[in-house]
Amino acid sequence: MKPDIRTAFILAAGLGSRLNELTKNNPKALVELNKKPLLQIILEEMIQQGFNRFIINIHHLGEQILSFLDSHNYTDVQIDISDEKPLLMDTGGAILQALPFFADNEAVLVHNVDIVTNLDYKFLYDMFLQSKDSAWLFTQQRNNSRKLVFDNQDNFIGRYNLDTNQYDGISAFKSDYKLLSFGGIHIIRPIIFKNFEIKPCYIFDLYKQLAVNNIIKSVSINPDYWFDLGTKEQLNEASSWLSSHKQQTI
Repeated sequence: MKPDIRTAFILAAGLGSRLNELTKNNPKALVELNKKPLLQIILEEMIQQGFNRFIINIHHLGEQILSFLDSHNYTDVQIDISDEKPLLMDTGGAILQALPFFADNEAVLVHNVDIVTNLDYKFLYDMFLQSKDSAWLFTQQRNNSRKLVFDNQDNFIGRYNLDTNQYDGISAFKSDYKLLSFGGIHIIRPIIFKNFEIKPCYIFDLYKQLAVNNIIKSVSINPDYWFDLGTKEQLNEASSWLSSHKQQTI
């Protein structure tokens, strides 16, 4: 991979069912935040930071995403489509299906389309390339029940549900393990996924298998803003915050 190529995979195939009427006739990727589609917000932020190759997966009303891309001026970057219209692949299967697009990439940043933030993607991507790690999972301290579990060296162990006390780690739970919230963004070395069967699956089921022989690390993030826009209420909260703080990127 040429050093000036930075690649991102935007997960835009989700049904967006929690957004109710907002995704009845629109794909989640084109739901608007302050009059701008989420996909456009992410693309513009990442292009500004030097990313120039994108893969976008599509499923629900995917033709609208294709029309949106055709109608916007993204001629200075390469955009490819991983088509999941026949079968939704979930977050892990999406990566497996898209692997041919990543053949020449040492690293790929994977970004949920319903996460909006001003994270320093370029810095983190370039730092990851200098590491020997297989993947970085960007994490935070948040008040939610579904946690990722890491050991005292920040290695991924598994998942823990605070509501049910269910733990699925690759080793016995220890008192010094860290329970952190996933930030919806990760960086991978695509080569680590090459031996998996291509089928619908959840990304953390793959990471749990990979963690036995690979270095899957937690990297803590604390950007100026970070929003998970999975519900209409969360959209409204983000809109109000960004408007009041006069953020120019939205």
